[in-house]
This record gives sequence, C-alpha cells and structure tokens, in this order.
Amino acid sequence: MRQLIAAALALVVGLMAPSVAMAADSAHGGQIFSANCAACHAGGGNVVNGQRTLSQDDLKAYLTNYNDGHEEAIAYQVTNGKNGMPAFGGNLSADDIADVAAYVESQSVNGWA
Repeated sequence: MRQLIAAALALVVGLMAPSVAMAADSAHGGQIFSANCAACHAGGGNVVNGQRTLSQDDLKAYLTNYNDGHEEAIAYQVTNGKNGMPAFGGNLSADDIADVAAYVESQSVNGWA
C-alpha cells in the first residue's frame, strides 16, 4: 500500500513540475526587454507613437485581445508586431516572449515605477 501511495505521489509531483517550469520568468523578461525593447519602450514609453505606451490604459485601448488575457495579448504583439513595431517571433523563443510579456504586464501594473 505504501508503494502505491508513493507512486501516486510521485506521479502527481511529476505532473505538476512542468507547469512550474513553464511559468513565465519576469526577471528574465526584464533582461530581454532591456536588450530588445528598451530602445523604443524605455520606462514603458513609446518613442515612435507616444499614444501607444505600455501603460495599463494604453494596452487595454490598443490590444484588442487584452481583456482575454493580458500576458497572452502582449506576447501576441511581441511575436507578430504591428505598424511600427517589428515582429520578434523569428528572433526570440516562445519562452523568451512569454517572459517579456510577464515583465511588461508586471511593470504596467506597477506604473513602470
């Protein structure tokens, strides 16, 4: 009986581990943001179009799918680009983009302070 319980517990822990490992890493996203995004979006701004910053209000206004999932909408924008923003889907991995999205969301919630 103990072996059965131990096996079941190992299975549950094993199934939970990938979801923890796949959680977005905001700190890593900050590093990627600094290297790839800060030239145009330093401090959550936008040097190309000042009305499309990375503030919560602006993200809600111009990311049509923002209310369906904040980080997913940001990741979609980073992956595919739009207008003056280039697509990074070919340059960054999906995990890197998820990390950037987590960072942008975290910063926008805190007012980029």
